[in-house]
Amino acid sequence: MSPTSFMSDRPNLAASSPLPGPEVLRGAASQYTPGTAPLGLRELRAEEEQQPRQQRRQQCQPQTEAQKEHQQDSRQTAKWQGQDQHGQDQFPVEKRTLSPEQTREIVRLFQCRRCSIPYRDAVTLPCGRSICKTCLPEARDRTSITYLALPNRLQAFLCPFEECSKEHVLNDCGVDVLLNKTARIMEDEIERAKADALDLRLSTHIAIKDPWEVAGVASLKEDDNSPRLMNGGRLVATWTLAAEGGLLFEAEVTYRELPSSSTQGELMGFETKALGRVQEAMRSEMDCQVCYALFYEPLTTGCGHTFCRPCLHRILDHSRYCPICRRKLAINPLLNRSSCPANESITKIMETFWKDELVAREETAAAELAARHQNSDLPLFVCTLAFPMMPTFLHIFEPRYRLMIRRALEGDRTFGMVLPKRPRHSGDTYFHELGTLLRIVNAQFYPDGRSLIETVGLSRFRVLQHGQFDGYTVGKMERIDDVSLEEEESMEAAEVGHDAGMQATEDNLNGDHDIRTQDTDNNRHGPHVHGNSSRPGSSRRSMRQSRETTTPGTVADLDTMTTQSLMRFATGFVARMREQSVPWLTERMLGIYGECPDDPAVFPWWFASTLPVKDLEKYRLLGTSSVRDRLKICGSWIIEMETVRW
Repeated sequence: MSPTSFMSDRPNLAASSPLPGPEVLRGAASQYTPGTAPLGLRELRAEEEQQPRQQRRQQCQPQTEAQKEHQQDSRQTAKWQGQDQHGQDQFPVEKRTLSPEQTREIVRLFQCRRCSIPYRDAVTLPCGRSICKTCLPEARDRTSITYLALPNRLQAFLCPFEECSKEHVLNDCGVDVLLNKTARIMEDEIERAKADALDLRLSTHIAIKDPWEVAGVASLKEDDNSPRLMNGGRLVATWTLAAEGGLLFEAEVTYRELPSSSTQGELMGFETKALGRVQEAMRSEMDCQVCYALFYEPLTTGCGHTFCRPCLHRILDHSRYCPICRRKLAINPLLNRSSCPANESITKIMETFWKDELVAREETAAAELAARHQNSDLPLFVCTLAFPMMPTFLHIFEPRYRLMIRRALEGDRTFGMVLPKRPRHSGDTYFHELGTLLRIVNAQFYPDGRSLIETVGLSRFRVLQHGQFDGYTVGKMERIDDVSLEEEESMEAAEVGHDAGMQATEDNLNGDHDIRTQDTDNNRHGPHVHGNSSRPGSSRRSMRQSRETTTPGTVADLDTMTTQSLMRFATGFVARMREQSVPWLTERMLGIYGECPDDPAVFPWWFASTLPVKDLEKYRLLGTSSVRDRLKICGSWIIEMETVRW
């Protein structure tokens, strides 16, 4: 079987409908899931006769909007607190009462690690740590980035936390909406507790512990941390001391309540009640806006909104925009825990306030994941090589693939395409493990059962397991995505170095986006630099011009070129080949795959679809994780074609 190409309009990528999301059914009775069998009409009537009339009368009365809302909230809360739709416990959750002994730990949750003051306009960094916006280090312009080199991604700063020490783009550090809401709730409850403490005339002696004493080491330093008398109980006193700047983030404290008319038990009850109000007031803010459950591995995006990791993963499967503010997300779609860590502050708040509920939520998430993977076999078409965002046309005539395509059209219209290979040993697979997920956009059927289908590539995948089903291959796969923009920029900066960064900055200032041609004699003048006279003079400028105008002679030269220069080199080659009217750039080919794209993220897929290169060479693109790597592979093909004419 071989793919058949024919003239057609280019598929509309926006027409791809989202894949249906998995759902976990609990308490439902079917032949697959255990549960209570549904009642028939006779049983329902018998049950109704047994109910008291007054109870039935109350059930028939119309509900107010508030009652409906409360009932809906109760069902939702019961669902995520480990209860099914009938209120029966599946994951019993016991509400944990906060203890006054946790006061210092709770206040520390809302202290900035840099200034030790309670959060003011808290910002969560891409590494998952949070600080006040005013505590951000001074940003500087990055000069070694050419892709994407957007104006809002040029400024960056070095992470102030030693555990990270990475470079963060300023635009990726939005104000954390959720963390600031919880901080404001905490402040409001502190004010309320302060007013209640005044009525009780409650005061507390608070003293900062010697750090040597906390570490269990005798200190020779005289103790100058004399106790301070603060109005209010432990919570109010600790928060007030932190707000005044007198309590460092790592510091520990001791308390001593002054004698009052209240007993010790009443004082502890007052503290417990205040902490309970904080716990209750914050709970409603800790629900994800996608699944409406307690956050599970909360991830905060660059725009400042927080979602569960699985929820954000499903969002990125269909869109690169935040579902709340619609800002484009510059985040790794794989959401690996190493490159996209969870929000550290929100995670610690949940572990402190709702530990038991969080454990139940993790169990529920694990059950969802197991159900999702239970029937996740993807039909695989072992035929040819396909690429994301590119059309693939297929002639279907084998009975097994007729069945597969019919089932795909009845379902979500997707299937996987993998490249066949010849097994060398017994037990080897007869196809390569990397493939492309295709979506059917058009299908034309013939009376004899054959069909011509037009597909478009959606994403890449790796086959983890495979088997046979009704004659065709099915398998479990994992999606392959590119690294985040931050990682892409870091790769370019690490490979290119400072001198190329100077070139990139001047190119961006001058808008020098012309396609470089092989005739370097016409470009000896180089770009004109505006303004900045403090830069090094002729030696560095001549080096930049040399790099810009010299065509790479070897594959090793590609590593030192900026991403923008790699794109110019490739598009310049396409322009020259088109002038020579090569067979692989005819009007027919351009009618199928479109004109040469100017987007570096799309160009390698287009180039591989049109260039007459062996499939195993093109297959290398499917395993890459960055635009830069793909452009370097395309550059190596160009160098080989320029050296040895095929």
